[in-house]
This record gives sequence, structure tokens and C-alpha cells, in this order.
Amino acid sequence: MSDPFDVPPYHEWETAQPYAMWARARHTCPVVETPGNDWAPLPTFSTTTFADADRVLRDPDTFSASINAEAMAPFMGELMLGLDGEEHRRYRSLVAQAFKRSSIERWKPELVDGVLARLLDELAPQGRGDLVESLTAQFPVQVICGIVGVPLEDHDRFNQWAERINYGPLDPETGMAASAAMVAYLEPLVAARRAEPTGDLLSELVHAEIDGERLSDERLYGFLRLLLPAGAETTYRVFGSALLVLASDARLRDRVDADRRLVQSLVEETLRWETSVTMVSRRATVDTEIDGVAVAAGCPVTVYNGAANRDPARWPDPDSFDLDREPVAHLAFGTGPHQCLGMHLARVELEAGINAVLDRLPDLRLDPDAPLPHIAGYAFRGPATLPALWTPATLRVARSSAAPNSPV
Repeated sequence: MSDPFDVPPYHEWETAQPYAMWARARHTCPVVETPGNDWAPLPTFSTTTFADADRVLRDPDTFSASINAEAMAPFMGELMLGLDGEEHRRYRSLVAQAFKRSSIERWKPELVDGVLARLLDELAPQGRGDLVESLTAQFPVQVICGIVGVPLEDHDRFNQWAERINYGPLDPETGMAASAAMVAYLEPLVAARRAEPTGDLLSELVHAEIDGERLSDERLYGFLRLLLPAGAETTYRVFGSALLVLASDARLRDRVDADRRLVQSLVEETLRWETSVTMVSRRATVDTEIDGVAVAAGCPVTVYNGAANRDPARWPDPDSFDLDREPVAHLAFGTGPHQCLGMHLARVELEAGINAVLDRLPDLRLDPDAPLPHIAGYAFRGPATLPALWTPATLRVARSSAAPNSPV
């Protein structure tokens, strides 16, 4: 079935607002067929419901991830993201241990909390600032650099490389240059860890072994070029969205501040409500169907997990942010064999980040003198800016130490 699926041109992807289009499609044509063209001769099929997205992502035999390698291999090298079956299982097993929740927790006290403390030490006394520029865009990339073993002072260049690699298919020359620069930077670090492990993730990856097999250089650099952009860009977008929710609603902010058990609910609802990566690609391996729509072998399938996460068949009033929703699984991290390895790290970072902001930036609110921030994007979503106000740290100390009814 064909339907005018009005995908914005690439140059508008960073400002797009696709939810209304996805909702119309979900209501009238849940599986959208887009005809082929000279650039992509086969039709593409797009899913917009939770049930269809969940089914496609859980069936790697019918819907292969190999299409991801076709799109991103020029920029990231040999990717785990583009493998299927036993080959994918073995590759993933070599790196999965380092990303278990129990493994990630060891990085929290010194690295995650340490990065947050340094950033907020600078921000807290100011009383105002752009939280995207000064906090959310800085925090996850510094954490992932620290975990890997990259010097924190180089995090800015990794942030730039990460963004350019992610947008490689839209700007191949820039994406290739960023990819080459990242590998050139990492090569001496890899050689040093081979000679003398230091206990960081890079050391673990270099020496990881299963059944006598280690990561090849091509796969090692492929994984690092995937990990650093994914670990940096996606989490900072969700963090910004969560802080925008808090800064926009004083009653909700105060409620979460008073009961920190709600931080986890805030994180999960933000992940559902504003998924930072809204689409996942697959390719049909055989003639099949999705929700009654025939899909020929070889055709690309785009799973809009951003649309699936607002499916009213699964969540009542899905376009609203509701801290009290009954917890049910969302697709912010995908599902199936390719479910995001970094999901535990992202949750640890988000929970720690929100708690730290509530502690260090009291009375957080939007800056009324700045343009109203908003969340935008087609493939990647998050606020580009977040100008905010809060009670400066020095005033907070004075207030907390004053007599109960004395003016401050």
C-alpha cells in the first residue's frame, strides 16, 4: 500500500517535527511503502506501530541488519551493527562483558560522578547558562572517553568527530575525514594498551578473547568508531530532553527533587517520549509480509522506533509526558539481538546526571529572557539549546543555613 510519507529533505532533518506525520501514517497506513527511485531502486517499507517494530527487530532471520554495514561501513569500518547470526553473536560476546550493568557501575563513583562534579562546579555559581552547551553536550562524551581511556582534555575533538561520523551518509567527505582522524588518534593508544594494559575499556577490548579469538584491528576500530559517537551523541540528547522537562514544569521538578525514587521513572518516560535515535534499518532476506503488507526479499525496512514509542495501542495519551505511567518496555534502545549494548551506561549516566542537577542547580527553570527551547530532529532528537536559570550555589548555602523564618 502506498502513502505520501512526507520525509523531510536531509538539510531539514535537524529541525524536523515528524510525530504528526507518523501518527497519521499509524492511523491510516501503519506500514508505509515508498516507491524506489534511481538512487534506491527497490521500494522501502516503514513501520510506525510498536507491534510491527518489535516483530521486525526480534526476527533477524527475516530482517537482516546487514543494511547498516552498507550505509555506515565507509565511515565506521566493519560494524557489529551490520552482522547477523553466529558471526554477530561471537563479535558481540567479545565486547558485551564490559557493558553489563555490574561492569558499568564500577565507573560511576570516580568517572561519571567526577565528570558531573567538575562541570557543575563551574556552572553552579553562575545562576544561569545554556545547559546543552555547558553540561549535556560535555558530560557523556567525557565519560565515554574516560571509560575507553582517551584523555578527557581531548573530548571536544571526539564530540566533533562523533557528530560528523553519524552524519556521514549525508556528507560523505566530512564523515570520511572524521573517521580517518579518529583512527589516526586511536592507533598509538591501541599499540600502548597491547604492550601494557591499564585497566580501561580499550585495554579490555584489545585483550578480549573467546575460544582463542580476539578482535581483529578492523573490528576493533569499527567498534570504537561506533561506540564513541553512540556513547557521546545519543545520551546527551536524551539528557537535554529530560532537563528541558524539569526546567519547564516546576511542580514536576519539585516532586522529583523531593522523591528521588522518581528519577528512574523520569529517565524511562523521557526515553519513551523523546527517543534520541528515532529509526533503525533492516533488509528483508526473503519474501515476507508486515501487518498484511507484502515485502519482497531485498527491500529495505525502516523501523521508526520513535513512532512506535508513541503508539496509543500501547500507551494512553502517548504524546504527553506522564511520570506516573505504568512501566512497560519501550524501544529507545531497540530490542532483539541488536539491542543497544550501551543502554546500561546511558541509564547510569542519565540517573546520575539528573540527581546531580537537582542537587547542584536548585530551582531550575527556563530563562524567560531567552528564546524558548524545543526538541527537534528527524533521525536524532534533542534540544539544540537549553537556556536556564537556577539559584546560585552561594545563595543556596546562605538560605539553607538561615533561621527557618528569616529573610535571605
